[in-house]
Amino acid sequence: MSTDYHLHRQCALVIWGALFVVAAAPLRAQVGLGLAPMRVELRMAAGQQYSGSLKLSSGSEGKVRVRAETLDFNLDSTATPQFERDLPQEASYSCKKWLTLNPMEIELSKEAALMVRYTLRLPAGLAEGSYNCAAGFITLPAAEQPSGYGMRMAVRVVAAFYVVVGSPAVVGKLKELKLEAVAPSKESETGGWQAVMVFENTGIMFFRPTGKLEVLDAQGKVVETAELPALPVLRQREQRFIFPLKTHLEPGQYKLRAQADLGTGEIQQGSLDVTVEAPAETPGAEPAAAAPHDAKP
Repeated sequence: MSTDYHLHRQCALVIWGALFVVAAAPLRAQVGLGLAPMRVELRMAAGQQYSGSLKLSSGSEGKVRVRAETLDFNLDSTATPQFERDLPQEASYSCKKWLTLNPMEIELSKEAALMVRYTLRLPAGLAEGSYNCAAGFITLPAAEQPSGYGMRMAVRVVAAFYVVVGSPAVVGKLKELKLEAVAPSKESETGGWQAVMVFENTGIMFFRPTGKLEVLDAQGKVVETAELPALPVLRQREQRFIFPLKTHLEPGQYKLRAQADLGTGEIQQGSLDVTVEAPAETPGAEPAAAAPHDAKP
């Protein structure tokens, strides 16, 4: 597959307000938790303290015990949020150590709800920038449940926190577009293709890009369109956004066309011309996606 790639920008109005919502799905229908809000964004000053509440509710068929925990999080190369008690690579940007939850151990009756209080205490002298962490709530075995061997179901719900200190600017760009081959799987025995938008955040402020990606055929007709998911690009990193294509791409010429608003007052646009070649006749061979030619913003 051959490629040609370029990016350009044009001015536009900015629209904010996309939600970042993450929760673990219940493993069984009779065990469930609800949480609101699932995203908290705060602008604070160094040394400031702020308190608020999260509403934790039970959708379980009986009494359920829940443990609260403070977490680090990031997004992996597939833009899937990863929540862990400790992510060393996020230590410089995490607000976990400033976040406290009360109560930490909770018992909810059937369909009951409880307000969990959170407090953020920022240290004095904290540098300007955006910081992120999470409050997680995970189910535990009921106190009267006997111990021993056997499968225990657990459910976790998570609220993401974003704390902005000072007035850091968004500094980022739509860096690259790609078309990548997808290997055969149980879902698709013949494999397929996925489009990828890569964003680079070189600043100290997170952003949530909004926009879309289009696939055009050789005649310029749009054959598939996908909206950017409402996920953040955290500070000082590159983030891939993946779009599995539903369209079967026959051998020929195609174009990927993308536009994104990072919240800076301008729309960034990019396009990628690709040639999809006929698959090799060797049994089991997969189509190969070549890297773009030199990309110039």
